[in-house]
Amino acid sequence: MTAEVPPGFEPHIRKSPVTDPWEPLYAKREGEAFSLGLRIAHSHCNARGLLHGGVISALADNAMGLACVTRMEGVSALTVSLSVDFLSVGRSGQWLEVRAVPAKLGRTLAFADARIEADGEVLAKAAATFRIIEVAAKAT
Repeated sequence: MTAEVPPGFEPHIRKSPVTDPWEPLYAKREGEAFSLGLRIAHSHCNARGLLHGGVISALADNAMGLACVTRMEGVSALTVSLSVDFLSVGRSGQWLEVRAVPAKLGRTLAFADARIEADGEVLAKAAATFRIIEVAAKAT
């Protein structure tokens, strides 16, 4: 397993206190899809040495919200519901990719789906609903 970052991924510039301990995070846009990626490390794993479901859930939530708001202007998104189906396990050293796509964008609600893979194997699938809120313009 190599420590290289796959083509198309760049350092993720939108920082968050919840994901700061998991840095470095990478992002990629491809059409309507927004992906987050990272190399799974020991700090992402549970006591059994497997990728923690909380990391998968948090990154899926983050990626799906960003997939929605990057397709809209002047809005932010608050999670209303999040569901994750865990299908397999990830291990330290693997490349984790969370690929999110907006399913429907509305004025007050947005919906998105995500596919979570480690080295190309599907680990989980997720879906979320977001409350869309307008972001106040900054004063100059």
